[in-house]
Parts: sequence; structure tokens; C-alpha cells
Amino acid sequence: MWERHTLSVLVEDKPGVLARVSGLFSRRGFNISSLAVGPTEHPEVSRMTIVVDVDDFPLEQVTKQLNKLIHVIKIVELEPAASVQRQLLLVKVRADPGVRSQVLEVVELFRAKAVDVSPEALTIEATGTAEKIAALLKNLEPYGVREIVQSGTIAVGRGPRSITATAVR
Repeated sequence: MWERHTLSVLVEDKPGVLARVSGLFSRRGFNISSLAVGPTEHPEVSRMTIVVDVDDFPLEQVTKQLNKLIHVIKIVELEPAASVQRQLLLVKVRADPGVRSQVLEVVELFRAKAVDVSPEALTIEATGTAEKIAALLKNLEPYGVREIVQSGTIAVGRGPRSITATAVR
């Protein structure tokens, strides 16, 4: 039985690091279900948030191999209860004047917002957990989803501790 794991990986901001890290997962036959990369409070360091479905033991092996990569600074597995995890969604929904108010009710219910309006469609922006995003999409389906753009998961540990504070000096 596979479990979902969220890894926060601090890496040096250098060309080719993303390819080496993702290649390590693909060579082991693991599918990365979500991958987000962005800057940290240190300009020379990037944070990769990687969500992967694997057994605990193979994940331990991959983590050890990741630690051997020259540009990897630190790896932390973020437990769902001990972290804040969010995704960003942009979804274009068919919304002619006859159903527009109903679509906007769904948008409001999920604390999302309409960011673009045209005569036949609304573009909606939402942030939240993967479960919230999935529920919003399910509720918008009957109106006709035209296009979806969804970010990967980003995550940070709860509380005052920072993984970059101990890893970057």
C-alpha cells in the first residue's frame, strides 16, 4: 500500500538541480504527483515541495540518495498534521447569464473569487488544500469546466521553526 508523502527539499539555486532531483525519482519508477519550486528568504536557495506516493522504505532510499546530490542542502518530510499545505487553482467555467449567479454562489461558498468575467464564462481563483480544490471542481462541473490550471502543492511546517534557519548560514 502506497502512502502520500510531502517532502520539502532545500537546494542551491543552480541550473540543472530540478532535473537531477526529479530524475532520481523517475529512475526509481516513482511518479511525482506534485512538484513546486520557488525561492526562499535566501536568494541562493530554492525550496522544492515534492508530493509522491510511495512506500516508506523506498522513500527512505530515495531520501538518502537525494542527500548525496551535491546541490541538495536539506530534506524534511512534512506530515500533514504538522504542516500547512496549499494549492492554487484557476478554473474557467461556462457561466452565461442564466446560471452566473449560481456559479458565483458556489465560488463564494468555497471562499474563492472571480478574477475574470466575460459574457459566457468566469475565471475563478481558489487556494486551499487538495481536498478543497477537488470539492470546488466537483461542484463547478455541472456548469461546464472549460479549462483548469492548477499549481503543485506548497507546504511549510507549522510553528516558529524554520528549516532554512538551520540549513543556511
